[in-house]
Amino acid sequence: MALIVIIMKSTRPYVLKARAQSVHETRERIMEAVLALANEAPLSALVLPEVAARSGVSVQTVLRQFGTREGLLDATQELASARVTAEREVVPGDVPAAITNLFDHYELRGDGVLLLLGQESWEPRAAKITTEGRSIHRNWVERVFAPLLADTAEPARGEILDLLVVACDVYTWKLLRRDRKLDREDAESRLLRLVASILQGA
Repeated sequence: MALIVIIMKSTRPYVLKARAQSVHETRERIMEAVLALANEAPLSALVLPEVAARSGVSVQTVLRQFGTREGLLDATQELASARVTAEREVVPGDVPAAITNLFDHYELRGDGVLLLLGQESWEPRAAKITTEGRSIHRNWVERVFAPLLADTAEPARGEILDLLVVACDVYTWKLLRRDRKLDREDAESRLLRLVASILQGA
């Protein structure tokens, strides 16, 4: 009996760890389903039965993990924001690397961002996401170009930052890649020229 108790005690941490890992993987799979669906249709069309079907679980499991649809969207937004911040990490002052990094991000997520921007005037959740996205984008621009603007005083610094925010915006990527249908190399080259022109005024 004592041996059985010892074995049970020794295996319990492993079982608990495996269970926690399973829960984590289930949550990740559900949130991945939300991200995929949000890239395909307006958020108003994102319903729990479809999320459950896409992630291979029941609606009850979704609710057990996140409580409500809003809770699920909150958690997914937090996950997406963390990913965006990580994806756009770059060495400040390295403009070519920053533009390449920016295009990597837009090539992966740009179309989904544009879909959200098209909803922000009538979908509160989309407006919340895009508002946070604008903050992340401006912070990225400020961080990337900070070494190049260190000697530029206000208000000129703020004006140049505004221009750089516009130049590096997802709509600029859309204009070059989707509307003009330029290949990525040409689109990046044009954006680098635009950014260089702005920085010449610093």
